[in-house]
Amino acid sequence: MALNIPGLAVMAVFYLVILGTGIWATMRSKKEERKCTGDGMEITLLAGRNIHFLVGVFTLTATWVGGGFILGIAEAVYNPTLGLVWALMPVPYVLTFFLGGIFFAKPMRANKYLTMMDPFQLKYGNVLSSLLLFPALVGDVLWVARTLVSLGGTMSVILDLPYIYSILISSVVAILYTLLGGLYSVAYTDVIQLILIFISLYVCVPFMLTNPSSVDISVTAYNATFQSPWIGKVEPADAGKWIDDFLVLALGGLAYQAFYQRILSASSYRQAQITCFTSAFFCLILGIPSIIVGAVAASTDWNMTSYGLPTPYERGEAGAILPIALQYLTPTYISIIGIGAVAAAVMSSMDSALLSSASLFSSNIYKNIIRKQASDREMQWVIKISVIVVGLAGTGLTFLDNSVLVFWMVGVDMSYTIMFPQLVCVLFFDFSNSYGALCGFILGIVLRFMSGEPLVSLEAIIRFPGGRTDDAGNFVQYFPYRTFIMVMSVLTILGVSYFTSLLFSKGVIPLRFDLFKIKEHEKALQRPQEKCYKEGEKVPSVSNKQLLETTTSC
Repeated sequence: MALNIPGLAVMAVFYLVILGTGIWATMRSKKEERKCTGDGMEITLLAGRNIHFLVGVFTLTATWVGGGFILGIAEAVYNPTLGLVWALMPVPYVLTFFLGGIFFAKPMRANKYLTMMDPFQLKYGNVLSSLLLFPALVGDVLWVARTLVSLGGTMSVILDLPYIYSILISSVVAILYTLLGGLYSVAYTDVIQLILIFISLYVCVPFMLTNPSSVDISVTAYNATFQSPWIGKVEPADAGKWIDDFLVLALGGLAYQAFYQRILSASSYRQAQITCFTSAFFCLILGIPSIIVGAVAASTDWNMTSYGLPTPYERGEAGAILPIALQYLTPTYISIIGIGAVAAAVMSSMDSALLSSASLFSSNIYKNIIRKQASDREMQWVIKISVIVVGLAGTGLTFLDNSVLVFWMVGVDMSYTIMFPQLVCVLFFDFSNSYGALCGFILGIVLRFMSGEPLVSLEAIIRFPGGRTDDAGNFVQYFPYRTFIMVMSVLTILGVSYFTSLLFSKGVIPLRFDLFKIKEHEKALQRPQEKCYKEGEKVPSVSNKQLLETTTSC
């Protein structure tokens, strides 16, 4: 197949539009910086905490509706061993946004934190919070990798552009406009990207449904025609795994910095809550086209297409089913429109992951630990360098594996089993302390590694009930083991925190042995809260200076 010149031209125009939007947003951010009383970091990372409601909805939705979302849903629906019931992404994400809006938006936004890790640094100090920050950074790098993998595969199929070029071009463009204007650039380009995603995907659907090589998807939903019914089924023996996957996707997203970056950029916690609820609806709507693509692919006689036999699944190309379906089941100009949707989705998620990781490193590591007296200008450079480093690291990982679901599940898995328990305890349990957090962190990591992971060829040492060996000889856990690890981590954090606090309070262990100075942190956290409740005032913004003063003891 020859290089698709018209398609490349369309993609070039798309990238120029996105880059132009980023430049415009950069100029806007500089105007806002002159009007805003906050520092430069607040402008860059949180758009001055005054982002427009609709822009907030668009950027939050676009962050979740990435390339992994679009391609992952289509892959699961098409895969004969999975089906629609295993294409879990849309519904758990609705739950993510509702839980985030109801429970997490208020404590995070009302305290005016700068990043998700601020409450950890205030309560546990610098040493432990730095350790807890590592999984969050790794999760963002994996996020970058999975979004680029989805675009590289799509471009190589439809445009016949080499995989490496597709990855590198997209990576460079996303890094450039993220560098230019921070959250302003990311948010306003997300508006353009989300509109393109919506239009492009829904334009492709009618052509998919009416192509002559496929039969009615309502027939193949419950009847085996060319393969197993695309609805799929959950066997009783598989119920534990299904529940586990659902909760991983629903709750794991609540421990991502990218989510809280949108929450914290709202003008109030009420706006943040409404933003979450509105985004949940859009997330559900945008999952429908990918479901249809997967269903049509499962209902296609591939021998009637130029793709031929064996089928994509038999060739091991199920992960690229969306671009394959666009290429062989729609006219050329429609497939080019479809790749625009994938490119937009990839860029909208990648820029979020880049800025998210830059926020964590620059604010919680560099500013509060490495260079406490760093100037605003210096911090701007740190943010830019962080964006480049994470972008390069994520880009490098794409050459190790080309499965979207691998990066997707490993990244969210880490967030769910390690970070989510920590976040719940630090926000909602006042008595949690550094000792509990450290024990919960270690336990979570040890149990997760010992449970194995077939996606990365990690053999299971702990074999939970109900597990079995797959065709490749890998032991697969069907017990909801990740949920078990998450619950055990929460119980460990709370149990150890309660008993260590009790031991120090009763004098059983002298305070001179309190390595984490938990009593000092408790007093530091109680004083501002008492003042706010007494005077009925809003909680003041948590500045870097306050973080430094609170965490000096560690």
